[in-house]
Amino acid sequence: MPGKEPEPDFVDPSQQHQMALSRWDTEGGAGPSGPQKGSVSGDMQSEIPHLTNAELVQLRIRVIAIENLVIALLAESSDRQLGLVREMAAYISPRSGSAHHPLTIQAAAQMVDLVERAGQFRIKAPS
Repeated sequence: MPGKEPEPDFVDPSQQHQMALSRWDTEGGAGPSGPQKGSVSGDMQSEIPHLTNAELVQLRIRVIAIENLVIALLAESSDRQLGLVREMAAYISPRSGSAHHPLTIQAAAQMVDLVERAGQFRIKAPS
């Protein structure tokens, strides 16, 4: 039919889940299509301008806003979705024999913390 958009390829939800989890395998460099090739060289990194104090303040404000939005969304999530967040946090936590990356460890702890903070806003079912 003319003008009709092609339908996107359907990806099985379990495949989507595995693809999302696999992005954590390479610290700080995985993209939607898997691990990114190469890394930022010293020359390219020097071309990236440093953030000004005003930009850092704005970035902090945005992160706080996004955290609060995530908490609000998690507060309305199903137990299965909350379990999935915890599962992803456990997945990115260091496994036996792997390198311990402090940022990854902190990210996993932050994910669990967001779930727990959302628990304060969950509506309890009447007993």
